[in-house]
Amino acid sequence: MPLSIVVGGQFGSEGKGKVALEIVRRDSSCVAAVRVGGSNSGHTAVDRHGVTRVLRQIPAAAIDRSVSVVLPPGSYIDVGVLRKELDELGLGPDSVFVSPMARIITSDHRTWESDSELGGEIGSTQSGTGAAVLSSVARGARNFDIRAVMAADVPELVSFLRNTDEILRAFLDTGKRVVVEGTQGFGLSLLHGGFWPKATSRDTTAAGLLSESGMSPLDVDDVTMVIRCHPIRVAGASGPLTGEMDWSAIAREAGLPDDYKEYTTVTKRVRRVGKFDAELVRRAIRANQPNRIVLNHLDYIDAAARGGHITRQVREFVSSVEVGIGRKVNWLGTGPSELIHLENPKSVAVA
Repeated sequence: MPLSIVVGGQFGSEGKGKVALEIVRRDSSCVAAVRVGGSNSGHTAVDRHGVTRVLRQIPAAAIDRSVSVVLPPGSYIDVGVLRKELDELGLGPDSVFVSPMARIITSDHRTWESDSELGGEIGSTQSGTGAAVLSSVARGARNFDIRAVMAADVPELVSFLRNTDEILRAFLDTGKRVVVEGTQGFGLSLLHGGFWPKATSRDTTAAGLLSESGMSPLDVDDVTMVIRCHPIRVAGASGPLTGEMDWSAIAREAGLPDDYKEYTTVTKRVRRVGKFDAELVRRAIRANQPNRIVLNHLDYIDAAARGGHITRQVREFVSSVEVGIGRKVNWLGTGPSELIHLENPKSVAVA
């Protein structure tokens, strides 16, 4: 069955939204993009008109409005954020389907996270996603006083409610492709990343994303793992980061503007950044077994790469990554919207 999963191989912000959108654009049989997880991560992509969109609930793969949006039972929805994005993209109930079993992030969840001090202790974005997960797992336990809310209980979502399992099954059984746009990255997995408690509240492997979508492992025929040249973590005490460096060093080495920095989508704080960690990516490969590997942010190696230019500096870096992870890289990301396809490459090493 034609189901694609896009998963992150580091600590998130690898460019999964851009890649999921590319898969939709390349395959005319794509009919739906699925977004699991919560509003604690933002996905960025550039639409056909050159407009950059940053989304926290709607999959970035849907910004061209060419596919349906599915928010399955494994979605955690901040209704205010969702409404803002629906209005921004001009989407409605005819193309956006929300499972009645999707969980809702409430003000109580956000307050609980704010009061928990997890922002300082593990770098939590305090979006309320983790508390919504806790509420769901608590199953109404009397000694956990924040109740879970289902999408079926929110009047504002009534017109969007559908049986998403049934919809996705109908798409897949008729040979239509569905893309699951995963959130965050392998290193943040609650179960498998290896950095607990400096982790997120969910499993962020392809298997975990698939489970949240409600589809079968037998449906999957394509797993794309996205990595970036310099992995990032959110600001604060968010956990180990190999070869941590500052943005001025990256800017100097790549020829970027002196004041170049990345900011987190949710908290708007400067991201921590480090050197490429091949061991982390090898572990992510073992857990996810991707068909395709995408290496993004090559303009952080050489700013001249923007626009799709593979310079000698970039080639040497890609070659070193391939040696380190023991796999060929299939797509190269050289800027916010550029992706160069190297399907079945012999080598990208310098001759």
